Amino acid sequence: MPIVALTPAELRVNVDPDSLGFDDTAELVQQPLSWIGQERAEQAARFGLQMDQPDYNLFVLGEVGSGRATLMQQMMQRVAAERPVPPDLVYLHNFDTPELPRALRLPAGEGRLLRQMMGDLARTLQDEIPKRLAALDVKAESERLQTAHQAEEDQAYAELSAFAEARNFALMREDGRLVFTQRDEQGQALTAAKAITLPRERREAIAAAEEALRAEVNRFLDKAQARDLALKEALDALRRQGLKPLLEREAQKIRNALRKQIKDSVKLGHYLEQVQHDVLENLELFQPGGEHEEMRIGALVELYSRLRVNVVVDNHGREGAPVIVDDNPVFRSLFGSIEYEAENDVLVTDFSRIRAGSLLKAHGGFLMLHLTDLLADPPVWEKLRRFLRSGRLQIEEPGMVYAQISAVSLQPEPVDVEVKIVLVASVDDYYLLQEGDPEFARRFRCKVDFAESFDATPASRQATAVYVAHTCARLGLPHFSAAAVAALIEATHREAEDQFRQSAIFANTEALVVESAALARARAARLVGAVDVQAAIQARQHRHDHPEQRLQESIVDGQRLLAVVGERVGQANGLTVVDLGDHAFGFPVRVTAATHAGDEGLVNIEREVELSGPIHDKGVLILQSHLSALFGHVAPLALNAAVVFEQEYNGVEGDSASCAEFYALLSALSGLPLKQAIAVTGALNQHGEMLPVGGINEKIEGFFRSCELLGLNGQQGVLIPSRNRRHLMLSPRVVQAVQAGRFHIHTADLASEGMELLTGVRFGSLGPGGYPADTVLGRAQATLQAYRRACESLDARRPARRPRAARPPKLESRRR
Repeated sequence: MPIVALTPAELRVNVDPDSLGFDDTAELVQQPLSWIGQERAEQAARFGLQMDQPDYNLFVLGEVGSGRATLMQQMMQRVAAERPVPPDLVYLHNFDTPELPRALRLPAGEGRLLRQMMGDLARTLQDEIPKRLAALDVKAESERLQTAHQAEEDQAYAELSAFAEARNFALMREDGRLVFTQRDEQGQALTAAKAITLPRERREAIAAAEEALRAEVNRFLDKAQARDLALKEALDALRRQGLKPLLEREAQKIRNALRKQIKDSVKLGHYLEQVQHDVLENLELFQPGGEHEEMRIGALVELYSRLRVNVVVDNHGREGAPVIVDDNPVFRSLFGSIEYEAENDVLVTDFSRIRAGSLLKAHGGFLMLHLTDLLADPPVWEKLRRFLRSGRLQIEEPGMVYAQISAVSLQPEPVDVEVKIVLVASVDDYYLLQEGDPEFARRFRCKVDFAESFDATPASRQATAVYVAHTCARLGLPHFSAAAVAALIEATHREAEDQFRQSAIFANTEALVVESAALARARAARLVGAVDVQAAIQARQHRHDHPEQRLQESIVDGQRLLAVVGERVGQANGLTVVDLGDHAFGFPVRVTAATHAGDEGLVNIEREVELSGPIHDKGVLILQSHLSALFGHVAPLALNAAVVFEQEYNGVEGDSASCAEFYALLSALSGLPLKQAIAVTGALNQHGEMLPVGGINEKIEGFFRSCELLGLNGQQGVLIPSRNRRHLMLSPRVVQAVQAGRFHIHTADLASEGMELLTGVRFGSLGPGGYPADTVLGRAQATLQAYRRACESLDARRPARRPRAARPPKLESRRR
């Protein structure tokens, strides 16, 4: 189709405020806020959150600002509200192996109840046990047992004394020891001097008697030890008999209080039995007095510490399942931790110092994480991979491996965790993970893909207005008029670079709402108007466009060469986009080409000096292919050609200037000048079709600003691919200039049509004798044929080379 000059109505979408159906957004606050343009993501999210099978975690991908985290969090809250409240998690002392604390799950709220009742039990024991041990009946029975024991002790001692007396030994007790002495016939102590004077038979008899006495003493001591042990056991049994009903009553009270169905009831029952056994085995700690009172109190405190309950996850008062967003998932906060305390140059801990992380707290519910946070911490990544594989979590303190001093080890019992993980990432990170770690990616079978843009419909525009209403209500901003909302919707079209689609990056829309409301308040307006929105857009542009302004000033100052009037051979104005991250703007650049006879073909100077990217190199190669196809009938081409972006020193990437390079090259070959008033953008394929490019609005507006600064004469304009027409959302100032006839937007489907616009000469069609002489291609064909003749003439004038005689080998001497 021929060149088309676009009308002002085709240059942007104008939203009619009356079509929105409201006066201001205050009327829309009560309407529900939908997932605007994210129907696919909404369906996927609802499916993933309601799927109870393993490995159906959610991978949420989309651009920052698309509302991916906010919308997912809202849906997680709604789904979690319909789920049952998950159980509490407590850790208890393990009486068999203290370094392996036991985990116990209890119905929601009963963790703190168990902790309270175990505290009550400790206070009851502290009050009741000393009283019961001091009771009259216990005292009387204890005295009876001790009296009987003493009687047995006295009788045994009397029998031992008689045994010694019968053998002339005196037996006495001294400091708790038994001491015996040999006596003579007069009853006096037999000294060593006297014993030596005794006959041999007498001495042997005395030795035998002493040996028999010693054996009898040993038997006495063994029986005494057995009697002491029996007394102790009897007293302990007496105390246990008196205290066991108390402990059983208190344990039953705890069981009755935890009346809900407990999954770990067997484990709880075993724990309570161990508590009773531990108390009964340490009843002496409850009796004050004695020589080692300080040690007794320390041991009693330690016993009470074993009765504590560490409630690591407390769901008391919760309604529904938990929803946790961990924005700082370090190892301790995500997986839990064990706190240590230095004591006598040793790091000590116990079960009461175990702390839960986000995973444990999210049991039965949802946990949202960001992939970039996880990838930044390799230990966290590896631990999470192991958890996803097993579904069980082992709380550990990884730093203890590298502790400078010795530490007491603690390995809490691993627990099963049922949690739905929602992982938020960018699109690029999602596919990199799919390729780099397929096992991890397999655990996230539900993909929630947030689109960058969506089809613009009356419903989507109404939903955008509802979003603005909710934003104003949430942030306490003045509401927007229908005209202001229309301006906001037009801004979403501009951001999406599409007349038929709106941008889904609502973070930018919210920022524009806030800035527009600030300007409206500054002028004391009740409602935000369209003028405030336009002013906010212009103010934002002004805050960021200093680099653009400096580049435009360099054109006016003559530092950068740019002609916007007249005609030049081998020179075209191309259009580029400079993207600084926070601001992107268009800027014109001069593209020049030079040709002469030779056999090197087309040289891309940017590529030769490594200032071009692969896409730009590809575009130049496509240009070369199309040029070869146009003149294949005179092949091989005897051509040396060079194409360059003038005064470009920071590198070039992209193929959107391949049409401008093509026009400059054909102009150099044909000798036809190109109109400098018309800048060109567009990619080129091998068939000469113009392909759409990105940043079309910024490119047009950049050239328009240059023309404004250098002087608009009514002839300037741009040539763009016709396939870019839907992407036009030009600023009102450019539209007004087009409407006034001071600037023009031309579109073309084929590069040949653009060449005709720039030269005013027919492009030409291949006939039996080649291209007509009065066409662009005919002139270029004539130049190429002249180059061929010049090369052939040069080759004919060159003398033929004579073959060289073979040289004898050169001998070299080497020294060792």
